[in-house]
Amino acid sequence: MPAKPLVWVGATLERVRAFPAPARREAGHQLHVVQLGLDPADWKPMNSVGPGVRELRVHAEGEFRVLYVAKFAEAVYVLHAFTKRTQQTREADVGLARTNLAAVLRYRREEGGQRHGR
Repeated sequence: MPAKPLVWVGATLERVRAFPAPARREAGHQLHVVQLGLDPADWKPMNSVGPGVRELRVHAEGEFRVLYVAKFAEAVYVLHAFTKRTQQTREADVGLARTNLAAVLRYRREEGGQRHGR
């Protein structure tokens, strides 16, 4: 099975690039695992963002999170990345991931319509 491409939504790539090197490497490795259709080493569902959204948990020089959705055949959409500072995920982080998920769904709807001549 070929690897799905990663689609970075909004400023998510820049946010991952701002992680310390060990966290960046681990996030990249785990996202590659996801691209291959496998589960990353440490994740949990993020139903508060939307159906199919998962939180990749990175423990390297701190706590870091990458929110993504991999349920679509064409790509893995990376919705948001942030440093985890408290037990609970901040509402601002959940809200940004929701906004980015809505943009992905809108894009897929528009692209799907164009592909099928609608």
